[in-house]
Amino acid sequence: MDKPRYLIIARVLKPWGVRGEIKCEILTEFPDRFASLQTVYVGDDAKSFSVEHSHLHSGSVLLKLKGIDTPEVAAKLRDELVHVAVEDAVELPQGKVYLYQLIGMKVRTVEGQPLGQITEVLDTGANDVYVVKDDAREILLPAIPDVIQEINLETGEMVIKLMEGLT
Repeated sequence: MDKPRYLIIARVLKPWGVRGEIKCEILTEFPDRFASLQTVYVGDDAKSFSVEHSHLHSGSVLLKLKGIDTPEVAAKLRDELVHVAVEDAVELPQGKVYLYQLIGMKVRTVEGQPLGQITEVLDTGANDVYVVKDDAREILLPAIPDVIQEINLETGEMVIKLMEGLT
C-alpha cells in the first residue's frame, strides 16, 4: 500500500466557547502531540489550518484554528476528521507500526508457510484483527503477542504462529 498523505488524530465534536474553538475527540495514542501542533488538515478535502493554540480538556482536546473565529463557523466542522501530514507523525517506539504500514504486508508462519497478504485491519475493541487473504482463503489473525511473532518493515513481512482454529 502506498504511504498515505495524512494520519487521523481527532474528530471534531462541537464548537467550544465564543471565539471559535472546537472540541475534538482524540483519536491518537499520543495526546501530548497536540501541544506542539502547528498545522492540521480538516475534512475529506484536507483543508489546511494553522493551530493558534490547543489544550487537553476532560479527555478531549480543544483546538483554536486560524480563521475559525465564531461558534457558527466552528459548527460547520462538526464530525470532520482532523489530520496531520504523515511527515509530522509521531515517531513510534521500536517494534511498533502504524496500521497503514501493515496493509499489503506478506504473512508467513514461523515454519515458513506463506499465508497471503494483509488486506485490512479490523478494530474489535479487545484487540485488532488482521485480515489475511490469498487466492483461495481468508484468515483472521488476532493481533496478540502469542500470534504475531515478528513484523519486519524492511522486508514487508510478518511472521506469525498459528493458533489452533485459525486456518
